[in-house]
Formats: sequence, C-alpha cells, structure tokens
Amino acid sequence: MSDSQVWRTVDDYIADHVVTDAHDDALAAALRDSHAAGLPPISVSPPAGKLLHLLAQMQGARNILEIGTLGGYSAIWMGRALPADGRLVTLEYDPRHAEVAVRNIARAGLDKQVEVRVGAALESLPRLADENPPPFDLVFVDADKMNNPRYMEWGLRLTSAGSLIVLDNVTRGGRVADPDNTDPDVVGTRAALDMIGTHPRLTGTAIQTVGTKGYDGFALARVLA
Repeated sequence: MSDSQVWRTVDDYIADHVVTDAHDDALAAALRDSHAAGLPPISVSPPAGKLLHLLAQMQGARNILEIGTLGGYSAIWMGRALPADGRLVTLEYDPRHAEVAVRNIARAGLDKQVEVRVGAALESLPRLADENPPPFDLVFVDADKMNNPRYMEWGLRLTSAGSLIVLDNVTRGGRVADPDNTDPDVVGTRAALDMIGTHPRLTGTAIQTVGTKGYDGFALARVLA
C-alpha cells in the first residue's frame, strides 16, 4: 500500500476501535449530507473531532468559538462537550455551507447551544466582541489560512488566561518550513505559528499528523494572561 493508503487504513482502525462514538448517527449523517450538498471534503477526521471533544472537556469549556464551520461536523463534536448551559458560536463565510451546518447541528440536538453566524469572520468577530461575551474557553481556527494571524489576534482578544486556541492545517504539506514559499496560506500560517512562539501571552506547540487528510498538523496555544 502507498503511504496515504496506510494512513487512511490506520485512521479507519482508530475510528472503529478507539473513537467508537464517531459512528453516531448524527455525526455520520453530517458527513453524508455535507458530501451530498457538494461541500469540500475537508471536515476534520473522526479522531481529530474526538480530540477537539476531549480538549473541550479537559478545559471544562462553557464557551467555545469556532472560526470556519463548513458542514458543522467539528461543531457537533465540540458542542457535545458543553454543559447544558454552554454555548458555541461558529462563524461561516459561505451561506450554502451554513445552511447545511444548521441542519446537521439541529439533527444532533445542539441547535439551542450552537449558533451559526454567516459572513466573513473578520467582519463577524468585531460584532461578536461588541457583544462583550464571556471569555471563550476554547477557540478552534479552521478557516482561510491567509488570515490565520488575524484570527489568532481575535482569539487572544476574546479569551482569558487558561483558554486554549487550536489552529488547524499548519504544515501546509511541509511548505510552512520553506522561507521562500510565498503562497498566502503558507505565509499566513507561518505568521500564526511565529506568533505562538513569540507572543508574551501565548505558549504552545505544533504537531505534524498523517491520516485520512494526508500529511497535516495542528497547533495548540494556551493563553497565559
């Protein structure tokens, strides 16, 4: 088998033997309906979704912010970690994606806790800040990569000490380590990683991964103050 086939096979094994709740009807339907609606196949994998769920639980998260909803798959994973009075706000640029996400989230029974806001995130975030919400305990950034540094800045503004920021898709196929690569998504991701490494209010790491999404990775940053 090729490397990618091996990675996919192992991810399937993990989903079958470890992340057994990934076979939940609502999660499976969210992926199926997203595919049927023609959404790009870029949702987080089931093991990654379960990781987000566990991180939310370990944070004791009551308030979660997601930047990049797609079909709502990751929002369902995180939303299920919330207490009954918890809240998740997820921002989606594409109205068609948001429609699919709203249906998927409602089918999962989370429509009272999860709010999908439609529009460019860099326009939605200032409006959200104007509402003076409680600090978000967990922020998941999975949107257009060129704006990752700005999303990190907003993440810092909307969190407090002890909050966790998760940044997805950080390896860019290895291109993030090439200083001569000027692709906007690579440049944006590199700047966000540099911010995690140098900002006085952040401490964090980045992990390379392989799986159904190929060669990928994510960064974790904890807000210090």
